[in-house]
Amino acid sequence: MNGKEMTSEYRMGQWAEIMRRRVESGLNIKVFCEREGLKTDRYHYWQRKLRDAAAELLPIEAGRATVPTGWTQVMPTEESKSRETGGVTVEIGKCRVAVENTADMGLLTKVCKALMSLC
Repeated sequence: MNGKEMTSEYRMGQWAEIMRRRVESGLNIKVFCEREGLKTDRYHYWQRKLRDAAAELLPIEAGRATVPTGWTQVMPTEESKSRETGGVTVEIGKCRVAVENTADMGLLTKVCKALMSLC
């Protein structure tokens, strides 16, 4: 590991600690950064760098996406694969969403994140 890589790894460790503190504080990024005297654009930059680094470490199997922390990956059964339509019910807090197997995953992700923010 060269000096540049060591410096980057050290900074990532520092920013990971800052982000952990932000999550534990329960504050949104803007308020946390204001209190800590940090620039939000730097926070987002390092957040992106850490996510990219984490994604490189995760094994990716063919045909499977990486599952974010706090989520559960549900694999379809052979029976549900053979049906024309099928689906699953997603429960987040007191909310329940029926999802067909033809649902747009980007939209489902947004809906789930919105529901999680309400809980």
